[in-house]
Amino acid sequence: MTRSSWRIAALAGVASLVLAGCGGGGGEQAGSGEGAGTGEAPSAAGQACTPAQAQPTGNPGTAPLKIGSLLPETGSLAFLGPPEFAGVEVALEEVNAGGGVLGQPIQHLRGDSGDDTTDIANQTVDRHLGAGTQVIVGAAASGVSKLVIDKIAGAGVVQFSPANTSDEFTCWQDRGMYFRTAPPDVLQGQALAQLITSDGGQRVSLLARNDPYGSGLANSTERNLVNAGIPQDQIQKLIYDPNAASFNPEIDQVAQFNPDAIAVIGFDESKRILTRMTEVRIGPSQKRVYGTDGNMGNALGEGLPPGLLNGMKGTLPLTELSGDFQNRLKAQDPALTDFNYAAESYDAVVLSALAAEAAKSTNGPDIATQINAITKGGEKCTTYAACKAIVARGGDVDYDGATGTLDFTDAGEPGSGSYGVQTFDAQNKISPNVTYVRVGAQG
Repeated sequence: MTRSSWRIAALAGVASLVLAGCGGGGGEQAGSGEGAGTGEAPSAAGQACTPAQAQPTGNPGTAPLKIGSLLPETGSLAFLGPPEFAGVEVALEEVNAGGGVLGQPIQHLRGDSGDDTTDIANQTVDRHLGAGTQVIVGAAASGVSKLVIDKIAGAGVVQFSPANTSDEFTCWQDRGMYFRTAPPDVLQGQALAQLITSDGGQRVSLLARNDPYGSGLANSTERNLVNAGIPQDQIQKLIYDPNAASFNPEIDQVAQFNPDAIAVIGFDESKRILTRMTEVRIGPSQKRVYGTDGNMGNALGEGLPPGLLNGMKGTLPLTELSGDFQNRLKAQDPALTDFNYAAESYDAVVLSALAAEAAKSTNGPDIATQINAITKGGEKCTTYAACKAIVARGGDVDYDGATGTLDFTDAGEPGSGSYGVQTFDAQNKISPNVTYVRVGAQG
């Protein structure tokens, strides 16, 4: 497998958002990024928010740590479920093999998130809260998290998403109880815009689903394309209803615009969109077509005519995983064909366990007070056992996990992002040749 690494600097207008101190979990405006050490986080729209921070309970809990998963077994992101569940299970095994948390093994309550067209997530969250879980890992879809984030935070439970990327969560009023290991879309917008422009794109259509993920990433990509020098009138942005019976009106508008590059920001409905795009001769074999993390998986090619996706590129939060880590995932689920968000799921569990050790408490708010700090500024460690030993001797931990350097901002999210650039081959499969790019604070 050939893998090369390359870096891009943050584009000028957005780089200032991600170069300094930290970003928040504080308002409901769309937002992201870092303030310059002031405790305020500029949002994607330029507004500032002060990140909410959890407060210790003053009454440490000693009950076993229960982690409830809220991950997609069904729904439009079900293809992300297997690697996410595998990441959770690998982490649970390693934490428990390392002595557990406060001398007791972690308990896992597995749960389906469904998608935002169902009430499955609310039902799963109610079941987890009723069982006394202190941490919920999920959801994968930003739209699903919006349905349950206030309920989880209000219950004093940590919500730790491995895959939410919507910029809205940076400034969400979450009481300091929401965290994510996936970088916000203000960063993916940089990576996608850089990919499009480096391929020579000069007239670009953005076709995005109407939800916090789709519209947010489309807006971020549009800003970065403009910052890269593409005139506004050379950018077309269309937001579609993912539940529509047909996407023909939007696809016809794209065809009439006659772009040289098209980004499809969607979930499993992307199959229907790309099939229709090919029928009107603007598909991956006729134009430069790009995807993102919501559709860049082998599941996209299942059932499509041979070669329909050939040459389609896309970006997704992705860290170059060691062969050893992939083997551990495959041992959990031999059927895995993708590893998307497996490392982020693993790190969410390990960080939760380490934070409980550091807090000497399994109460949700106590755990939340420690999470940001253990990702930066202390003694480097990369495994639960090694980090736990540092905590035990009173040291300050800086956990670098399966996703690499985390360095959370005050918003409880990474201050920089690693992205993989993947390409579909003639068999509608993701090519093993992946290029990596890091944007943001370390761009």
